Amino acid sequence: MDAVIEQFPRLLEGFAKTLALLGIAGAGALVFGTLVAGFRVSPIGPLRIFAATFTELFRNIPLTLILFGFATLGPYLGARGGYFVLAAIGLTLYTTPFIAEAIRSGINGIPVGQAEAGRSIGLGFGQVLGHVILPQAVRMVIPPIINVLIAPTKNTSVAGGFFVVELFASSRNAINARGDEVIAILLAVAAFYLLVTVTLGIIAGQVEKRVAVAR
Repeated sequence: MDAVIEQFPRLLEGFAKTLALLGIAGAGALVFGTLVAGFRVSPIGPLRIFAATFTELFRNIPLTLILFGFATLGPYLGARGGYFVLAAIGLTLYTTPFIAEAIRSGINGIPVGQAEAGRSIGLGFGQVLGHVILPQAVRMVIPPIINVLIAPTKNTSVAGGFFVVELFASSRNAINARGDEVIAILLAVAAFYLLVTVTLGIIAGQVEKRVAVAR
């Protein structure tokens, strides 16, 4: 236990970086995922093709390969901000299609008549989507979106293999410093991850109950 106390500042610093990666990737994925979902249902063919290609591409490429590509090619392409920024971009791109598919499922769950009613009063596609469809769809898919965001919490550990000293990488450094108490350090790291994932799970459960009552 004394090793955990001794290494706690190092673990806490890594946990803060994990939270930062989660926050950036989660916020970015929500923004771009909404755009991609809108493109998937757009009447404009090229947008639908782009969104479908993007979704299938990044949903089926392993996160390790994406981060390896950014870590390897980023510096040569003049990317600024270091490996942390590159890891945040990679996590955002990897998470975006999952958010997009969750939102698209919500859009598809809205009765077609509502979109037709919007168009009948002169609203364009963007107005119907933004003012009629998305507000209802987002309320329906908030619980699954929160569940999707639980995955990046654990996925941030992959960034530890690419020069980003987040929680998982911090645990390796702590174990190197205090190899006599490996189990205690790993339990402490697991507790940090559980703090985030369990909290998000509870939030998802509460939101799901509120949505069910609203219906």
